[in-house]
This record gives sequence, C-alpha cells and structure tokens, in this order.
Amino acid sequence: MSNTDTPDIVYTKVDEAPELASASLLPIIQRFAAAAGITVGTRDISLAGRIIAAFSDELAEDQRLSDDLAALGELVKTPDANVIKLPNISASEPQLVAAVKELQDKGFALPDYPYEPKTDAEKAVRAKYDTIKGSAVNPVLREGNSDRRAAAAVKNYAQNNPHRMGDWTADSKTRVASMQDGDFFSNEVSATLDKEATAKIVLETADGETVLKEGVTYPAGTVVDATFMSAAALDAFLAEEIEKTKDEGTLFSLHMKATMMKVSDPIIFGHAVKAWLQPVFDKHGDKMKELGVNPNAGLGALLERVKDAPEIMADIEACRAARPPMYMVDSDRDITNLHVPSDVIIDASMPALIRAGGKGWGPDGKEHDTNCVIPDNSYAPVYDETIKFFKANGKLNPATAGTVQNLGLMAQKAEEYGSHPTTFEIPQAGTVKMILDDGTVLHSHAVQAGDIWRSASARKAPIEDWVKLAIDRQKATGYRAIFWLDANRAHDAQLIEYVKPILQAAGVEDKFEIMAPREATRASLETITKGENTIAITGNVLRDYLTDLFPILELATSAKMLSIVKLMNGGGLFETGAGGSAPKHVQQLHSENHLRWDSLGEFCALGESFKFLADQKGNEKARVLGNAVEAATQGILDHDRSPSRKVGEPDNRDSHYWFARYWAEALAAQSDDAELAAEFAPMAKALAEGEAQITGELAAAQGSPADTGGYFMNDDAKLAAVMRPSPALNAIIG
Repeated sequence: MSNTDTPDIVYTKVDEAPELASASLLPIIQRFAAAAGITVGTRDISLAGRIIAAFSDELAEDQRLSDDLAALGELVKTPDANVIKLPNISASEPQLVAAVKELQDKGFALPDYPYEPKTDAEKAVRAKYDTIKGSAVNPVLREGNSDRRAAAAVKNYAQNNPHRMGDWTADSKTRVASMQDGDFFSNEVSATLDKEATAKIVLETADGETVLKEGVTYPAGTVVDATFMSAAALDAFLAEEIEKTKDEGTLFSLHMKATMMKVSDPIIFGHAVKAWLQPVFDKHGDKMKELGVNPNAGLGALLERVKDAPEIMADIEACRAARPPMYMVDSDRDITNLHVPSDVIIDASMPALIRAGGKGWGPDGKEHDTNCVIPDNSYAPVYDETIKFFKANGKLNPATAGTVQNLGLMAQKAEEYGSHPTTFEIPQAGTVKMILDDGTVLHSHAVQAGDIWRSASARKAPIEDWVKLAIDRQKATGYRAIFWLDANRAHDAQLIEYVKPILQAAGVEDKFEIMAPREATRASLETITKGENTIAITGNVLRDYLTDLFPILELATSAKMLSIVKLMNGGGLFETGAGGSAPKHVQQLHSENHLRWDSLGEFCALGESFKFLADQKGNEKARVLGNAVEAATQGILDHDRSPSRKVGEPDNRDSHYWFARYWAEALAAQSDDAELAAEFAPMAKALAEGEAQITGELAAAQGSPADTGGYFMNDDAKLAAVMRPSPALNAIIG
C-alpha cells in the first residue's frame, strides 16, 4: 500500500466525479473520525494509479506507486477489513489509451498501448495493460456477496418527493431485440465438479492443437460453465435488426457492457460497427485496415482514422444516410451509440430509457421510440418484460411503489465477472475443449473462426454463503423473496441444485420462490406496483443490472443505494452505490466550476462503516458517529440540500457543508457520549453562524473554468483549491 500502517477505515482514491468530490468530503470525514480515535486513510485504485503501479519498475523513483489494489485484495480477506469503495473507472480500450497519453504528457515514461503487438516485448506490455482494462478492481475487492438496497431515508424521500417518469403508451414501438439462437445463452453447458481439478482449454483444428489457457484451478464443488457466440449468427442478427429498425421508423440502439465484459463485449460492439457500415467495409476494407481501423474501438476512432480519405468519408456519409436514425449519446456533438464502446453501458442506458417512457434521444435532438438491441439473450428478457409490463400498465408511481432489494452472488469472481482470462476470439474453425487434469473432457464446442468462446465459474463457498445471506435477509424483513434462476439454463440449473437443499435444511423452502428472470421481473414489478417489497436473489450480472434498473425507477438514481459487501472472512466492504463515475460531471466542473455529483451514496456507506467498526473493534464512539451520519443524511434529504444540476445553484461542495453541519449538530445533541457532544457543540455553532459567509464563498467559486491539473490524474494542490474554496469552512474543519 501507499504507506505501512493500515488505517481503521480505508477510503478508496478513484476517478472522475467521485474523486473530485472526495477532495471536499474526505477532510470532513477525517476530522470527525479523529474525535473518536479513528484513522481514515486512502488507497489508490484509480485508473491512473493502477497504470503507474503496473509499470513502476520502469519509472523514476519519485514517480513510482505501490500496488494498492493488490494490497487491498489481501486486506479484504481478513476480518479487520473496513473499506469504503467508491465507483472507479472500468476502463475500455479508448479510456485506457487516453489515460496513458495524459500520464505520458505529465512526464511518466510509459510505453504506448500496442493495439497489435508483434514482438515479445510488445506482447508483454499489452498483457500488463490488459490486466488494467475493464472491471479489474471489483473482482479483487469483492471477497463477499452483495447486499444492495435503498436506505430507508432515501426511499422515504423518493416517496414523498416523487421524480418525473416518462409516460408509457400501449402503442409504443420501443422493444428489445435479442438473438434467439447462436448466442451465449443457447450454447451454454455447465457442470459441478465433484473434486478439485485443474483444467486446460484447447482449440483442436485441422492443423493441430493450440492451448488457449492452462493451469485453471477449481476447488471441489465449483460450477463451471462454457459457451460461445457464433459470429455468423451475430452478424445475421445485426443486419436483420438494422433493416427492421428502418421499417419500424424507430431509433437503432445497441446496449452492452464493454467495461465489465472487457473481452467479449468490445468484439460484439465491433461487429455492430461493421454491420452498420457494412457497404463501406465491403468496398474499402483493405484501405481501412491499412489506415489502422479497428471497429472494436468504435465509430469515433474509425472516423478519426479515415478523416483524410475523402472517398471513404463520402461513402460513410451515404451509408449513414441510408440507415435508420441512431440512438445518440450526445446529439449536439453527433456522438452516436456506436462511437465509443464504454459510452453506452446497458445497466445505465436501459433503465434511463425505460424511465423516460421508452424514449431515446435521436440525431435530431428529439425523443423517439427505440429498438433496444441486446445481442445475447441471457438477461435481455428482464428488459423485454419490463417494457411489456409498462406498455400494458403504464408508468410506475414512485410515490406509492414498494422496493426491490438485491442479494447478489459475486464473491471470488463468481460467474461472468471472472470470465475475462477464459474468453477467446477463435482464430480458426475447430473444437474448443475444457480438459481436466485426469483427462476428462468437461465441455466441448464446435466453433468457427471469429466466434467468441468463454468459460465462467462460481465456487461452492460463495454460493452457500449467498443462499444463507438470503435466508437471513428474508427473515429480517419478511419480504417476498425470489431466486432469479432459470431451470432451463445450464448454469442456473446447477445453482438450483445448491439452493434447494440449503433452503430445505433450514426449513424455509416455503419462504422462497425460484423463477426464470422474465417471470421474476414481472412478479417483482407486480409486487412493487402494489406498494409491497421483494428481495431479488440473483447471480453476479443480474445483481449489476437490477441494482440500476429498480433504483432508477424507484429513486431516479442508482447512486443513492446502500451497498454492503459482507466479506466472507468477517470484514466489511461498503460501496457507495452504483452509477458510474460520471464523466459529464467532470466536464461541467472543468467548464463551469460546478460539480453536480451527489455524495449521498458516500454518506450511506460512511454510516454503515462506522457502525461496523463499532461492532468490529468495540469502539462505541464509532457507533455514535454512525448514528449521527444517518441523522445528517436524513437532514440533507429533508431540507433538499442535494446538489443542483445548474451552475450558480448549490453544488456538491454546498451539500458537504450542510452534511458537516447536520453531522456536528447531531453529535452535539446526542446524549450517548458526552465527550463527543462537548467536542462538536462549538463546531456546530460555528458552522451555523458561518452559513452566510460559507455559502457565499462557495457560490462565488462557480461560473468560470476550473483547473484540477488533469482528468485521469489531478494535481492535489489544484484539486484542493477547486474543491475547498471556502476559507471560512476550511478554518472550522481544519
């Protein structure tokens, strides 16, 4: 780690908007925690920090960083872990390349990212960079299963102050399109290992055998899957959906998660870019390859590569004119759905579209019905059924809706999160086999060149822990509890063989239902529409999807979720809610010095972390701090102190002033700890009396461009100057 002593609470250093906000909030947290003898320190898991750590041996002494992610990976396996984890960048290839370029410009002698490595040295560099891409952080830190739910204060506020929902109509043309054959879902096979095993993955072709991966070890009881997506079936599906979209008069949109499925989804994205511009590739393919075009990098990178080739540009424009209009990321800047693989992330894009009544933004800057293309059919039915439900029943009413909590199987890289090292684009036709060390062929698939093959797994201990967590949560709440498992899907059928005996042994099988995702979606929507509550007990990817879908419908955002990871060895990981790291928020800060990032997720995680510390270390002052955090969070909501989206109105820094004030007032007013009450009474008084001066200084900071010294790597002094612009507040906090 960055320093030798492990603090009582580790607060992660991350990227983009939450990292900007930390420069304002963390000094407040450290000042309050110190009063209870609690240390709060940072560990760097930012994209820039991870890049520097990976190449530290090649950098100057004063530029090197220790591998904080690896050290945290060890900490979360201990009972002493207490980590507040903020959202970090799950880097797509373009983001990684941009971060490397910024660091190079700052004087870090990093190698360029090799798109097509040829030498052994280039391959070694590429291998290092590839460990940083995608969801590289979460699988390391999540040594436990997920408990995500709306905090009571947040849910109450949403019901008392319902957000705007778009109207659904029965004749909406919005729909979900998904492959019905040849995808990961239809080709999946799965088995549970009866003993510990080591596997190798080989490709057998007419030319011989190629080892794709070896030395993959699995403990006894591991559920091991294998599947593939047919490139030919994918291309045919995409071509058909482009034509159907044009006939229907809707927007074409692709919904993927290239940041999480960092090997498979960029390839699928590239197929979509190529399908969209198929006539151009047919005519100019060789020349485009010569110019370095890689469709997996997106339409934006493609256009940059061919901008000086007028014939190609003319044919691209002609092709785009002949296609249906496309769903836009930013219609003002002509940034389409296919520009950058990390720009449209399914668990954010689909809920936003559904909340808007099935409408997406078109190139004309107006909202239109949309064809939502989700190639793989594993989880597409969740969104398909949601759309069908709202077409039939109209929009959800947040004022009366119940809630969907989530318990997610994710410990030890469960399911698809752990599949990146075992995902391959097949170089030539043959048979892929998973062969165990005793010679058993566990799985086998006949594949063609360009197919995407992958394996994923889930270990026995995390599965059992997940089911027991579900039993505890259902007992604590009495809510309707549904395992989202499809008996007709190979992987889910293996999980059901674990779930049923555990429920029976606990005598609670009558308290739980098991439903395929489509049926579970409808049941959950019916339940919350009646104002009742339910627990969705899901695998890893559905955990990711549902903890955006339902919060965005219920609360208007997924950034305000209480997200607790009960680490399997007794520690605690407190995530600050979903919602990504908000690059648009950074752009607004840099242009207008206004940060609209809402730290409510951080507040919720902080309160839980303090209370966990009280139980963990017997520090009752920590419990008092945690209870006061909850009171302060309620105050933020009750008095509408969350950031505004508009420059000139209160922003993230204002909300931190109010949070500090409400926190100090709650500590001064409580009677459980006289020392804390005495310490914080003067601060509460000073914060209240200084309101006019402090809010005036914060308001005066807005309006002009702000320089934080970077995007992926800020300058600490510049960032502090931007995010702590009130001398009066700084004097009180210290």
